[in-house]
Amino acid sequence: MRQIKRDDAPATSVRRAQLRAPHVAEIVADELRRRILDGEVPDGEVLPKQEDLLDEFQVSRPSLREALRILEAEGLVSVRRGKIGGAVVHRPQSANAAYTFGLILRSRAVPPEDVSRALGHIEPVCAALCAARPDRREAVVPRLRAIHEAAGACIDDAQRFVVVSREFHEVLVDCCGNETLKLIVGMLESLWSAMAVAWAERSVPEGFPDPAYRQQGLDDHELILRLIERGEVDAVAREARSHLEWAPVYSVDEENQIVPSVLRSRRES
Repeated sequence: MRQIKRDDAPATSVRRAQLRAPHVAEIVADELRRRILDGEVPDGEVLPKQEDLLDEFQVSRPSLREALRILEAEGLVSVRRGKIGGAVVHRPQSANAAYTFGLILRSRAVPPEDVSRALGHIEPVCAALCAARPDRREAVVPRLRAIHEAAGACIDDAQRFVVVSREFHEVLVDCCGNETLKLIVGMLESLWSAMAVAWAERSVPEGFPDPAYRQQGLDDHELILRLIERGEVDAVAREARSHLEWAPVYSVDEENQIVPSVLRSRRES
């Protein structure tokens, strides 16, 4: 076994320290990222001029440019060139997360049915959390009631009804009171709503969903709303799960048209 000489140790330690040491640009990017995420630089505002950043961080111009490229690749800034140049700040938005999440699902060839099943498991949890909120009558019920009444007003318009009914589910998640669930389930809701809306806008078959089906959905929403208002946590979770079991599942046919591939009615089950 090779014996390490005494004077080898310092050189090895220096090499290891160099490997662990963050790149100068990464250090600058870390600090600017912190300021953006902590709200020190508001969304839509411009970061300080490059000259001011160079003076503050005492780094080279190439290192600063690389730091800005890192942030730009993360979507936190967009760098403008020219006389009105600068780095415009973009705080992370859930819509951006949903878009990226959708790309990941598509790259893995995840079918719409998989998204539907996921919502069927998770959305009832959000409904239960809505019912458990002590302020549900002020913070949850009015929002859901407004959407529910809007859906009732357009029940004879199949296309419009599909769009408004999806808003009921989105608001249900948004009112759950748990920020993590709002983001995660909200991404799924956004993807699902996008498919439903695209289908409704492009090719709703005449009379579909049929009036009885639309009324069933409206009645379910009314029951979910009343259970939340009464604070019946377990009951609303069961009803939300049952409601989602008969919702349509959207897919894409051979002509790249979005169609409801599964349509189950509780009355037929």
